[in-house]
Amino acid sequence: MNFRRIFLVKSLLLLFPSVKCSVTNWFYVAVNGSALLSITAAGSVYDATWMKDRKRLLQIKDRKVKYYVNKEECRCKVFLNGTLQIQQAVKEDSGNYTVTVYEQDGKWKAEEHTIFIVQRPVPQPILSAECMNKTVFVKCEVKQKTKDETFIIELTQDTSKKIQKNATSLELHTQHSGKFRCVVKNQVSEKIVEKVTKCSGQLDLYLILSIAGGAVFFVIFMILLIYCIRRKKAERLEDDGEEHVEQARPMDSVMMVRELRQPPCNPTPRQQRVQRRPLPQPQVQARALPPRPQPRTQQRTPNHPRERP
Repeated sequence: MNFRRIFLVKSLLLLFPSVKCSVTNWFYVAVNGSALLSITAAGSVYDATWMKDRKRLLQIKDRKVKYYVNKEECRCKVFLNGTLQIQQAVKEDSGNYTVTVYEQDGKWKAEEHTIFIVQRPVPQPILSAECMNKTVFVKCEVKQKTKDETFIIELTQDTSKKIQKNATSLELHTQHSGKFRCVVKNQVSEKIVEKVTKCSGQLDLYLILSIAGGAVFFVIFMILLIYCIRRKKAERLEDDGEEHVEQARPMDSVMMVRELRQPPCNPTPRQQRVQRRPLPQPQVQARALPPRPQPRTQQRTPNHPRERP
């Protein structure tokens, strides 16, 4: 069945090379805005007729324009290349616009469809958050002006995201506090509102990780501190031991010398001969001492005997 359709389309293109298939375009504009609906068909335009919802609006043929509606009510005009302009667009201008293009010899050239939509800018969204039983209830809503108005609402919280199209409110329930963001948009405008909510008794993931990291760092610090204190203490004990050993060595040598010098109570003849030998004394260079001053001799006065009375 598909092969037959492809074969039929190819046959039509071979028989009518100038014929082009119809094209459908989408065009959005804000209220009170201006729109240009152009023709994508290649080449010059000799005869083009614009219609809205199968109702004729105007026609340009051989550079002459003909209106089928009130020009002021239409608020539209056409250029020489067939482009249709709509000024100060209102909601009632939305619809299906069709342009039919003919060549100078009257042959049909192309037909294009444009779905034209006029939208109002989105209002400011309202973002509310409430904590209940360690759960955050977040709601983003938009007050619509008309019943047929819908918007694209996007509600996000950190990495999680929830999108709902063609709605006027959106809710999100989560166990994590944080920063919430609501985006309301349509094809012509966009507005954003943000809010930070933290529920009591609920710890954030980042806070938990920071507390755990701080505790681990504190434990490692205390272990290193204790290790350094013990090492310093051991080094001090080693130094004190070496000082005691060094101080004890000269005392031991003195005691040994003293013990050697003390003669036994009943020495043997051999020990007596050993003791008589003089001990070697260190060679000390004798210094020439200066002569001592001799005391002055004083003449003694003779003691005369006292005379008795």
